[in-house]
Amino acid sequence: MAVGHSTERDPTMAVEEALAAVLEKGAPKLVLLFASPSHSLETLAARVHERIGSALLIGCSTAGELAPGHSGMGGLVLWALGGEGISVATGWGEAAGSGLRHAARQAAGCLREVQRRRHTVLVLLADGLGGDQMEVVRGAYDVAGVDVPLVGGCAGDDMAMRRTFQIHGPQVLRQAVVAAAISSDAPLGIGVSHCWEPMGAPMLVTGSCENRVTTLDDRPALDVYLDAFDAPAEVRLGGEAFARFATTRPLGLRRRGRIEIRFVSGADLASRSLLTIAEMPQGGLAYLMQGDAGSVLAATEEACRGACDGLGGAPPQGLLLFDCVARRAVLQEGGSDAEATEEAGAEVAQAEDGELAQIRALLGPCPYGGFHTYGEIARSRGAGGFHNQTLVALAVA
Repeated sequence: MAVGHSTERDPTMAVEEALAAVLEKGAPKLVLLFASPSHSLETLAARVHERIGSALLIGCSTAGELAPGHSGMGGLVLWALGGEGISVATGWGEAAGSGLRHAARQAAGCLREVQRRRHTVLVLLADGLGGDQMEVVRGAYDVAGVDVPLVGGCAGDDMAMRRTFQIHGPQVLRQAVVAAAISSDAPLGIGVSHCWEPMGAPMLVTGSCENRVTTLDDRPALDVYLDAFDAPAEVRLGGEAFARFATTRPLGLRRRGRIEIRFVSGADLASRSLLTIAEMPQGGLAYLMQGDAGSVLAATEEACRGACDGLGGAPPQGLLLFDCVARRAVLQEGGSDAEATEEAGAEVAQAEDGELAQIRALLGPCPYGGFHTYGEIARSRGAGGFHNQTLVALAVA
């Protein structure tokens, strides 16, 4: 496994800098490309595809990139896998007109093409603004069944929230799902953790439809949400003020033995409802969730350690990370709503450095790479599998 990254603005220079770290370890079989949409993604994809020879390529636009010593927007990260002990295959599907489930089902078809070894995982990269992201999990599960774990993330657009892009080979796609089937002689481990704790008792979702929550405990969901968090007047008017406020105040959905996080993406003032990235099914139990910089760092350690523990004692070669952009927002918020000061800014930078330091301390010299997402995918067993404001880690032995 190898990771290269660059913050060069010229796309050709960025590719060459990132590829230098990848190709020095030998010819890869699979390359994942994570890049800011401020780049010419067409140029990046074409250049990487040309330079990696017979290796397969998938990728997406981001809301920030992760690599050793780097966490921020505007860059390029290449995550590569090779060696004699693995087999790979890739696929893609278009969601426009047919929906995310159909697109994920098409993309997951690469599982039928990969040479199966002892351990297999399906990596999914989806349009982060394309609707109910739980449909991506459902579509992939239609093909993968219970035997193949799913991991992945939803593409971003540097928080513009307008459109995201997916990459398959030299193609740059929109409203799509791309996938890579990885099958390995050595173990693959998955770790999942979020930084949030319930704020009070659970509430019953008494009204919902797809990714809209209309009532909680038979009260308008938006009113329950605003009152519980004591939202200021400008937030109650919706718009950008509400969006900023909601970024660090998600909902939690009770699943068997765990709570999955749902990002609150907007508010409908007329119907007094909440909009979420994925469904909150009627009849489910919902929580208002809270977290701070300390819990973000604790979740980082838990997810990365859990992925490495899943290797059954084998040493990790590195990690692939899908880290929700809202976790970074918690660090930037400094765990409070106080006005920023120079001292607070220094504390935020220290916290962000602390997250990278935790990963370094766990992995030592092993590489890691990934991106800041608009949602995360991790399903190894049971129902569900789509997450928000969570860190998902895949460890490779």
